[in-house]
Amino acid sequence: MPPTAADSAHMRLYDHDGDALMAAATEKIGGPKSTWGADRVTLLPDAPTLVDKAGRVRILWGQQLIPDLLAGRYRAVVCGVNSEDNSHGVIAQIVDLTHTSQWTAKTVTSYAKMFSEAIGLHAADDREPYVLKYDLDSLLIFALLRPKGRDYFTLEDLSRGFKTITKMLQGRRERLPVASVSFLNARANRLVENDRQQREPPFESVLRTMYEAGFRGDVYTAPRMWNMGHVGVFPAYPFPEGLDRMREGGE
Repeated sequence: MPPTAADSAHMRLYDHDGDALMAAATEKIGGPKSTWGADRVTLLPDAPTLVDKAGRVRILWGQQLIPDLLAGRYRAVVCGVNSEDNSHGVIAQIVDLTHTSQWTAKTVTSYAKMFSEAIGLHAADDREPYVLKYDLDSLLIFALLRPKGRDYFTLEDLSRGFKTITKMLQGRRERLPVASVSFLNARANRLVENDRQQREPPFESVLRTMYEAGFRGDVYTAPRMWNMGHVGVFPAYPFPEGLDRMREGGE
């Protein structure tokens, strides 16, 4: 389904008023002032830096996740899963299209349901979400299990999940490189800021959550983020310090 003006109007890339500031900065440097619905992004040059020992999260703009996975560019991928119905989720597409996979959307859900019910019986007080592993032989899926009784993830869920995933990747070079979905604009497992503010968080908040949890893989943007050509975007996170200076009122 093609993106609409309403979809774009509710999609936020930066925290606070960052979208408006970056839109102004893009126009100032001569970037295109696109109309809603135009599938393009305005990629800004990253700030020059020396080797970053802490590592960065690389952001994939305009790239398709599924073809890159099928081409063998990654050994592991992070996405969401639930115990009810994953037929419309990205995990269903991955298992259905990976020729070495013995999983289907139905068995993926059955496994998640079995795991969720076991938690309810034996570990009801444990903090969620859990990370389920689906081994497709040529690809390993780290699937964040959506908390039982909710039809969404929160940023806190994402933080706990990615801390676990970071531990599962440490010292395991055979699981690298790794990519992740952005968890934004999801159909099966939507992401909200928190239980009280049930609106989708800005992309920057998602990146910060992943980064602070220790994740240093690639993140694929949602296709509906590609039509915000009026807002300048960066190829990696953390973003240049100049963005924070702009938000604070500096030049």
